[in-house]
Amino acid sequence: MAQRLHFSSSSRPSPSLPTPNSVAASAKSNRLTFNFNFLPHPTTPTRLCFGTTNRRRLTVRPLAAAALPTVASDESVGVPGKKPLLEVRDLKAVIAETGQEILKGVNLVVNEGEVHAIMGKNGSGKSTFSKVLVGHPHYEVTGGSVVFKGKNLLDMEPEDRSLAGLFMSFQSPVEIPGVSNSDFLNMAYNARRRKLGLPELGPIEFYAYLFPKLELVNMKSDFLNRNVNEGFSGGERKRNEILQLAVLEADLSVLDEIDSGLDVDALQDVAKAVNGLLTPKKSVLMVTHYRRLLEFIQPSFVHIMEDGRIIRTGDMNTVSLLEKEGYKAMSTS
Repeated sequence: MAQRLHFSSSSRPSPSLPTPNSVAASAKSNRLTFNFNFLPHPTTPTRLCFGTTNRRRLTVRPLAAAALPTVASDESVGVPGKKPLLEVRDLKAVIAETGQEILKGVNLVVNEGEVHAIMGKNGSGKSTFSKVLVGHPHYEVTGGSVVFKGKNLLDMEPEDRSLAGLFMSFQSPVEIPGVSNSDFLNMAYNARRRKLGLPELGPIEFYAYLFPKLELVNMKSDFLNRNVNEGFSGGERKRNEILQLAVLEADLSVLDEIDSGLDVDALQDVAKAVNGLLTPKKSVLMVTHYRRLLEFIQPSFVHIMEDGRIIRTGDMNTVSLLEKEGYKAMSTS
């Protein structure tokens, strides 16, 4: 059964609808609730908060440059001479409600123009790592630092992370009844333009910008009139996520099992779109279980995650070894 969302707002929504990755979800029950704190004046930036308290602030300590290892290691560091986009050092996080530790010291550097893939067994911490990066309220950071584009990511609210250029495509994109794709994308794009100090686009200008993006992800224009993900198949939802990515032109795209539930044709379309969005300045961080995605979106580096840490960093040869011998060949225990 598709998961539905309930909206509550303190005032009538302004035109500044936040991006999907600035959306905060509170899951006290099986229903997700979005709490929109809209400001009344349309020229005032809209803020969307998680409603969490006791947010931990951590001191940022930039990583020192080091050579990237290609053998078993819990230090996944960057390549000297390249400009870092994301720097993660000794990141630790727990489930907020239970205190169970999931991330136990993640180290990773993603430079501009790179594609990184994270693989690992179920429960190794891959998806948790992705959600911590975008500020999901179910997790609390207890140690380490995360620097994005030179700024402390952990000090940013989720919507600010999105507007700064961080995008996450979820495993199971949720429905947003009553909000059409076209309105959602238009307002999300204009929110990012305001953040960049650029003038907003009107509906006609935005459609001229949007239609080439539709072609990129091989989506028909009638999808724009449908509510966000409502009644979409699994493949359509994934394409819609990539359409959002294409429109927002994020600097770092975190793709959490974007290949799950896709047939070969849909996977090729999604991969083609992602490859078309890559530039020398933009990077991708993919979470996947399968080699087939990595054959379409070829990674610069492949990381193996185990028990909340990155234990090995390599290339496609690492994936070949994994397929041949399994995770026992990667394990440090």
